[in-house]
Amino acid sequence: MKVLELKVPPLLVVLLVGAAMWVVSHYALRLDVPEPFRILGALTLAFAGGGIALSGTRAFRQAKTTVNPLAPEKSSALVRTGIYGMTRNPMYLGMLLVLAGWSVFLASGPAFLGLPGFVLYMGRFQIAPEECILERLFGTDYLDYKRKVRRWL
Repeated sequence: MKVLELKVPPLLVVLLVGAAMWVVSHYALRLDVPEPFRILGALTLAFAGGGIALSGTRAFRQAKTTVNPLAPEKSSALVRTGIYGMTRNPMYLGMLLVLAGWSVFLASGPAFLGLPGFVLYMGRFQIAPEECILERLFGTDYLDYKRKVRRWL
């Protein structure tokens, strides 16, 4: 399955998983959650996710390194400060939180299965290949960073 490694833009993965969650939600029983709570929960998660993802993007831009997830070999700096001191993948964590908000809005138990699906896909086909490249580029600095900061949270 190496053919999928670093080939599908993560934003497209989010859209595909979100669409699958929506389809599944139409064929499953909805959870009995009042609409105001669903909307508030969904917006809270989505805004938190958007803020985390934007914080990661901003840190990359400030370090003048690539934000292109399909070309990690173009990385020119190892960013370890700010949000990157808490998570190695704030952009993907942000996307996960947006999907979590979507699942809360859909209020469908089976739709929540999109979340672990997203994590598994991203871990195997996006993050693991990125980490191999970053280890080659930054050596022991990256290995030290990996030991200190978790992949997601």
